Amino acid sequence: MPKQIVAFGEVMMRLQVPGYELLTQANTLQYSFSGTGVNVASAMTKLGYNGYLVTRLPENPLGDAAISFLQRLGINRKFISRGGKYLGLYFLENGFGQRSSRVTYTNRLESSFNTAHVSDYDLDMVAEQADIIHFCGITLAMTDGVRDSMKVLAKKVKEKGGLVCFDCNYRPSLWEGGYAHAKPHYEDMLNLADIVMMNEKDAMYILGMKTEETSREEQLKDLIPKVATHFNIQTIAGTHRGINGDNTHSLRGFLYKDEGFHFSEKLSFSVYDRIGAGDAYTSGILHGEMAGFSPEKTVGFAAAAGMLACTIVGDTPMSTESEILSAMAGTIDDIKR
Repeated sequence: MPKQIVAFGEVMMRLQVPGYELLTQANTLQYSFSGTGVNVASAMTKLGYNGYLVTRLPENPLGDAAISFLQRLGINRKFISRGGKYLGLYFLENGFGQRSSRVTYTNRLESSFNTAHVSDYDLDMVAEQADIIHFCGITLAMTDGVRDSMKVLAKKVKEKGGLVCFDCNYRPSLWEGGYAHAKPHYEDMLNLADIVMMNEKDAMYILGMKTEETSREEQLKDLIPKVATHFNIQTIAGTHRGINGDNTHSLRGFLYKDEGFHFSEKLSFSVYDRIGAGDAYTSGILHGEMAGFSPEKTVGFAAAAGMLACTIVGDTPMSTESEILSAMAGTIDDIKR
């Protein structure tokens, strides 16, 4: 029987400017629905698991449209509650060359998800079914009510023998009090997590850890083992990304497990839509862990999944295991007929 992968998080409406235009230039927007939880749950269904989303959507046509979109992605609606009035929105302007992509959020804190109470979810039923549950730092940044629901649900899943995955995903624009406000909440989630997505910058800035090292890789090798030991985390993974002079992007993944580091090859590739690539990488790590891959294969698989996500429009990863394995092998086909 396929494993049950559950994600907790907000469904947002993504409003994208066509091509590489700015909001000040464009007069049309294309909408879809996304969110870290949406992306992870959907990606895991493509990899052969049963994907669920724990969220709350408004009881109106916007909520109906979101449900329809999630079902097309293969996400089970069993743990989705309805209520409230609004969906959070974000506007995406694609970057080009030296100009970064830009995301502008609106209506977040009034959304159905962010005004939900812990009693709006059947957390005991979720915990009974979840083999893995995924949380992220974007959700953690929202409200005290959301944070309470996250922590209660994480504890219940652990009590039932499930694994907790936490992606640090720190977003400066979402934390009014900055790192000082975020730190205790991150520490709570790290204490509950079995699999964590983070890198050395998260350790330094969110947790306030110090290192004498100067290069990113040496900082990583210094700090990540200390995080794993302090919080008793079995697996920590993440990426180092860059933008090359020819407008291609680079990505190198790492995995720390059993007191050892494993790195993927450094991949360079063209980008069509980079939003959601980190969620694809996370899904690749989860799949490798669940499928019993070696650490080397897991981190290579995750990096290839992140790369492929950059070739697909929209936030949500759409690649199957065979497509990702083909990308790992460096196979680029002409036309599949």
